[in-house]
Amino acid sequence: MLDIGASELLMIVIVAVVVIGPKDMPLAMRTAGRWIGKMRKITGHFRAGIDAMVREAELEEMEKKWREQNEAIMNAAPKLPSAEDMQAPTRAKTDAEKANFVEDAAGGEPALPAPAEPEGMQDTPASEPTESNLAPVSDPARSAS
Repeated sequence: MLDIGASELLMIVIVAVVVIGPKDMPLAMRTAGRWIGKMRKITGHFRAGIDAMVREAELEEMEKKWREQNEAIMNAAPKLPSAEDMQAPTRAKTDAEKANFVEDAAGGEPALPAPAEPEGMQDTPASEPTESNLAPVSDPARSAS
């Protein structure tokens, strides 16, 4: 801003003391300080306003660039299925399941196929214990004798 050196500042002080006088110098310095403070506030507000305008312009520019990139990405990406497309496989699955139903001879209503039995359970009924599925029982009376 203003480039005032030490010698120039000393010259201003000497001229101020001669013109204003030593008696009124403190009052003049306070008044000058107030004026300088007001000027700093005004320039600070002005500078903040300019900075805000620059930031808004940069944000608008960045938003425009982001929108363009987003559009390019969205145009390059494969189209996602709609809600109807998402329900179509469900309807096809339902139709396929209906084809697997067997009509009940007595009532004419569709019946589900019989569920498959787990492995290893087909040969032995659950009501009959066999030697393979019985665990040995330890008898404390036998072990004592």
